[in-house]
Amino acid sequence: MNSEAPQTETAPDAPKPGAKGAALRFDRNEFAGAFGDIGTDLPLIIGMILAVGLDGASVLILFGAMQIVTGLFYRLPMPVQPLKAVAILVIAQKAGGQITADVVYGGGLAIGIMMLLLTVTGLVDWIGRIVPKSVVRGIQLGLGMQLTTLALKDYVQRDGTAGLWLAGAAFLVSLVLFGNRKYPAALFVILLGAVYAVFFKLDLHAARQSIGFAWPHFHVPVWSDIATGFLLLALPQVPLSIGNSLLAARQTAQDLFPERAPGLRKISLTYSLMNILNPFLSGIPTCHGSGGLAGYYAFGARTGGAVVIYGSLYLLLGFVFSSGFQNVIQVFPLPILGVILLFEGVAMMLLVRDMAGSKLDFFIVLMVGVMAGGLPYGYLVALILGTALAYGLPKLRTGLSG
Repeated sequence: MNSEAPQTETAPDAPKPGAKGAALRFDRNEFAGAFGDIGTDLPLIIGMILAVGLDGASVLILFGAMQIVTGLFYRLPMPVQPLKAVAILVIAQKAGGQITADVVYGGGLAIGIMMLLLTVTGLVDWIGRIVPKSVVRGIQLGLGMQLTTLALKDYVQRDGTAGLWLAGAAFLVSLVLFGNRKYPAALFVILLGAVYAVFFKLDLHAARQSIGFAWPHFHVPVWSDIATGFLLLALPQVPLSIGNSLLAARQTAQDLFPERAPGLRKISLTYSLMNILNPFLSGIPTCHGSGGLAGYYAFGARTGGAVVIYGSLYLLLGFVFSSGFQNVIQVFPLPILGVILLFEGVAMMLLVRDMAGSKLDFFIVLMVGVMAGGLPYGYLVALILGTALAYGLPKLRTGLSG
């Protein structure tokens, strides 16, 4: 399976995937690609809303708005995702933990300010120069391993035997149609999940009660929540963000869209601004991510149109189903999301194949991937030790041979 899907059909007036200034498209391939990141986003968003009582309407509307602005600004399928370390810490804490909704908002603001400082001081460019490509590839490998493990262990096995059969059917559809531009796989996979949900899981009464219009809630974070969020959320998140949301996202964009790939400082700036704005309108902390970009591309997206479509879905849910989003959306079967997440993870791991020509580089990729995917604070450890290995091993080998 190749993460760079072959184009079996291209519209005559469609821009090439790498063309500068490519126009937004809203065709079937962009629509299919729009669901390439849903397996990562939805469970984290639902989990955070339920864990600390976040305002569902605000979260959805802000998340959708950030997608749309990002799609229009970058004009390529640059994703907006929940911050993974933040989401996992929020969801995993026991009842009555220190992380409340206000701390989530405060932590998001702290992250935005930290990343803005890295951007305006130029430190983010310095980090980008000193971290070798092999380390970035290792971070991509580690993230891909985490995504595939999550898909197979937590999602595909949901809903018992029926869920396994459903996941198997979705996997076969994805495998047969993977890379098909005329019949995009994601459209049929999502349709399969929707049919299953309607016949076996949908409660029409609960869905009707969930309908209700709402606006985002204005919120001003206080210093105590910013300080607590900095300690509990920002410090664990920032190393992952540097590795995945900045370095790996830039590298993935260069791999897939070499003529349109944004610079590191540009990605860091939009990351920062999102997290400075989100807390004031009760939105969750967000980032750009390499896995989401690979997922969009794997399922057919080539422009920012897919991101606009995806964001519009969240806007609709936020404005219309604000009263019970978590109840309505959970009828969609997790095994289907697991299959989408599985292909996203595999697409990420396939990006490391250009390192196979050098035994030393590939060894570093594997070491960094294992550390990033398997250790506590793995992305911080992998970033530091991987960079040290990349610079130190050639010198050590030269010294020993001499």
